[in-house]
Amino acid sequence: MASGKAITTETLLGVAIDLISEKGYKGVTTVEIASKAGVSEKTLFRHFGSKQNLLETAFERFHYTEDMSTLFNEKIVWELQADLELISRTYHNIMNRNRKTIMISIKEGENLPLLKEKLQKPPEFLFKRLSNYFQEMFEKGKITRSHAEDLAFSFMAMNYGAFLNNLDSNSTFGAVTLETFINESVHTFARAVTP
Repeated sequence: MASGKAITTETLLGVAIDLISEKGYKGVTTVEIASKAGVSEKTLFRHFGSKQNLLETAFERFHYTEDMSTLFNEKIVWELQADLELISRTYHNIMNRNRKTIMISIKEGENLPLLKEKLQKPPEFLFKRLSNYFQEMFEKGKITRSHAEDLAFSFMAMNYGAFLNNLDSNSTFGAVTLETFINESVHTFARAVTP
């Protein structure tokens, strides 16, 4: 069973993300966050020290590095299409679960330089892991292109673009769902680099 402190922390993080995604970082006060969370402002400061620390804690909690590390360490089967489908699905599951947090980072990153620096770490991590994966696939003779970093960047950019377009809740692209995007994009990508 979770302790009262853990529940308060999670509640404050959730409320902060909801309010900041709606009103912007500067548009929300610590009093408002605490009040909506059902605690005092003093409790918020005791847990986090400042609004910026609260937001930074939320970003540290809701990034994908740990899940992606597990995926690359334990779930890769060295079959290009299956691996890329798994990577893409995992990426989108995490990104969509954390959509509000990520959209805050896009809107507020320039205003909070320390936060922007922290936000670069998960994409850098994924870029490095994908680059290593593609290099190893090339060495195994399973792909024809040796430019692992170019492939990693292309795969990430393609998936990030799909995330930004929020395919499952946006009718702009008609019948293109996230699932059809993953299937078609991975199939096309894999076919382009398979011997």
